[in-house]
Amino acid sequence: MNDMPDAAPRMRIAEERHGAVLVLTLDYPARRNALAVPLRQELENAIERACGDGQTRAIVLTGSGGVFSAGGDISGMNIETIYDGRDRMRRTHRMVRLMARCNLPLVAAVEGWAVGAGLSLALLCDTIVAADDARFMAGFHKIGLMADMGMPALLPARIGVGRARDMLLHHTQYLGSDALGIGLVDYVVPKGKALEVALEKAQFLAKEAPLPIAYTKQWFADDLERALAREADFQAALFVTEDHKEGRAAFLAKRKPSFKGR
Repeated sequence: MNDMPDAAPRMRIAEERHGAVLVLTLDYPARRNALAVPLRQELENAIERACGDGQTRAIVLTGSGGVFSAGGDISGMNIETIYDGRDRMRRTHRMVRLMARCNLPLVAAVEGWAVGAGLSLALLCDTIVAADDARFMAGFHKIGLMADMGMPALLPARIGVGRARDMLLHHTQYLGSDALGIGLVDYVVPKGKALEVALEKAQFLAKEAPLPIAYTKQWFADDLERALAREADFQAALFVTEDHKEGRAAFLAKRKPSFKGR
């Protein structure tokens, strides 16, 4: 009889260098690359190292197993007080600001789902390359939360206020092929080719003059700050509502939630 405990599921950021381009891969197959706090921290550390290593000129962000990211790791959302919620948002926004203000261009290679925080992560990249069958959805309301990681500002900036409102309120999904038509993504490629094409786009950017790219990113990042301040207040309050607890419990039990507005 084997009394050894089961091994912990793999959760890591895999790094692979292609000249001046660094590929970072979310690799958490047990949760379809959900952004658990330790994984998010590892991603932040990897981007920060790349921004200061002197040899990286562009970053490609992708997910393993044919999925970009299924969103936040709901099993780890154990927030009991508004203080805890604000602290979680502070740590989350540290990575958001890094991605927005890092001098290096970021290219997302999206296969499969980019949902919730996974969609936010893609939106934080400067260029999005998607497979034609990739799926994009916000879906935060299903667990009693609002969109975060800058999505309330980044999504309407890409697709307009009306379509953003529809995605955020009605959980409207877009396939990669349709996402191109509304500006949600920049390039659509056949299934399985997103990383290959994202690498090509990143290699192009890596050869461009770096300072104009850095200043352009700073310009867009300035518009994000006010949104993050409001997001921190609102989401911290939502973390401690009964509806969020119900939404989280319903998700884990694979049933429909019953929200009460409390």
